[in-house]
Amino acid sequence: MDKFLGGSPGRVVLRLVFLSFAVGVIMSALNLYPLDLLEGVVDFVRELWRTGFEALGRVGEYFVLGAMVVVPVWVVLRLLSMGKR
Repeated sequence: MDKFLGGSPGRVVLRLVFLSFAVGVIMSALNLYPLDLLEGVVDFVRELWRTGFEALGRVGEYFVLGAMVVVPVWVVLRLLSMGKR
């Protein structure tokens, strides 16, 4: 179980609680909410359907927006995993 989770269940839960709180504070400060992001995706699909593939230019914008969250989380997770070794 420890190998699958990447540590003891207690430590993993505490890490997830801390990271969830930190990301929640940051997203709140940036006025970003999950439902708003979901609505953005729905609006993108609706706009793509309505205007055709002209809206594909927004894919890059969505890529950058997602990378702004994913890359720092990945870096933090890698740094935390380096601390264990």
